[in-house]
Amino acid sequence: MSPTRAGDAADRIIIFDTTLRDGEQSPGATMSFEGKLEVAALLDAMGVDVIEAGFPIASIGDFEAVTAIAKQTKGATVAGLARAIEGDISRCGEAVRHAKRPRIHTFVSTSPIHLAHQMMKSEAEVLEIIARTVGQARNLVPDVEWSAMDATRTSLDYLCRCVEAAIRAGATTINLPDTVGFATPAEYEAMFRSVRERVPGADRAIFSTHCHDDLGLAVANSLAGLAGGARQVECTINGLGERAGNAALEEIVMALRTRRDALPYACGVDNTMLTRASKLVSAVASFPVQHNKAIVGRNAFAHESGIHQDGVLKHALTYEIMTPESVGVAKTSLVMGKHSGRAAFRDKLRELGFALGENAFQDAFVRFKALADRKRIVYDEDIEALVDDEIGHAHERIKVTSLDVHAGTAGPQTAAITLDVDGAPRAFKATGNGPVDAIFNAIVALVPHNGTLDLYQVHAVTQGTDAQAEVTVRLSEGETQVSARGADPDTLVASARAYVAALNKLRAKRGKIRYDTPAG
Repeated sequence: MSPTRAGDAADRIIIFDTTLRDGEQSPGATMSFEGKLEVAALLDAMGVDVIEAGFPIASIGDFEAVTAIAKQTKGATVAGLARAIEGDISRCGEAVRHAKRPRIHTFVSTSPIHLAHQMMKSEAEVLEIIARTVGQARNLVPDVEWSAMDATRTSLDYLCRCVEAAIRAGATTINLPDTVGFATPAEYEAMFRSVRERVPGADRAIFSTHCHDDLGLAVANSLAGLAGGARQVECTINGLGERAGNAALEEIVMALRTRRDALPYACGVDNTMLTRASKLVSAVASFPVQHNKAIVGRNAFAHESGIHQDGVLKHALTYEIMTPESVGVAKTSLVMGKHSGRAAFRDKLRELGFALGENAFQDAFVRFKALADRKRIVYDEDIEALVDDEIGHAHERIKVTSLDVHAGTAGPQTAAITLDVDGAPRAFKATGNGPVDAIFNAIVALVPHNGTLDLYQVHAVTQGTDAQAEVTVRLSEGETQVSARGADPDTLVASARAYVAALNKLRAKRGKIRYDTPAG
């Protein structure tokens, strides 16, 4: 069976995290190399069993990231994804071979619609591909996972033949994904139960779920898969993933912990680190977490209704089925202001689930003090936005140094901006149809590119006229799409930071961007 860090007890669930692979496939959620390593280190520390680090054949950057994660990971199995193609599998094996526990995860479509319109292969041809490519992977590493893409729309008879071929060729884990989020829980449970009963040698492999949330059933289907005999769950932090996303890791973990009466399983993830992981992934991917998101959303443990407040004050269990502390959120809330020192700020960060290195902490503290001088009260949400912004921009090669804007009814609206580009200052002044347009025109003059602005969105982090602004920008260049955020009490500064952050992501995805210092 597939090796995990805590054995293979009958009720032990293997948590397979694919944030760095499937999660990064969310449009606009591209992560930097440094960000991926940081996320992988946290996943390893919190007890995730398998980290799917990427798709090595996809790009040189993905290959390098998977290789680096394989070298740094101490406890978890490190998996790379590979299509059922010999070149993919060889490249994947080369990347994960550095891991203490390497895994090749290879997949092929099995449903009639995929075979006819995407694969253009017969059922017999796919069976041959499975036997050949799984065998190749098994010759490279002892731990091989095979996935039947679009399993839930595949006939049961043919699915069983494919699973049998994969196990016979050496697969140690069999993944039956609900690739398009089509199944219902009853159907998904029945599929696992039937395949495990009908396939000879099924007891030699661990069965795995991988569910998408197109109908909002990803977590429910994953738990149903466990009832059908699966013992691995593939999931992502914050439910990131293609289209509507994947089953959310934090929801799976807390469902197992909170409802042991109905779900008699256990996993090795440290649930007190869930909020910290959520914030890190949100910052690294520039992908905000909805306020009412289960477990890790800003409102998950917030109560505004008077009836609810009265009940919680009398006994927390009246309206809370789990404690905030169980997911890494402290109950108490300190009021932060300009008189707060480093110790109070560090304690507040710890309470909010952040763990910053010393340099990042000092930078965040300087920005906090500057914010506190401009706001009477600094709310938790202000600090979260500030630190998310700091983490998200920590490794940028282009940074906003200064910004001066002229706006108003008289016009023309102008923006004079200075950027730090790889350590060198570059400045330009531009006009525009409004101050934001002027800012973006100035940035484009300094950093020419062919991207188009698909989204410009502003929201206030807290209430009040002195609230911080959080700006989201989405740029697209050809097939490449990136999103980034910027936060500042000045909406125009936040806009500049968000646009520059998006350019940094385009730079990372498309290679080096040309920098100019135009006249004017």
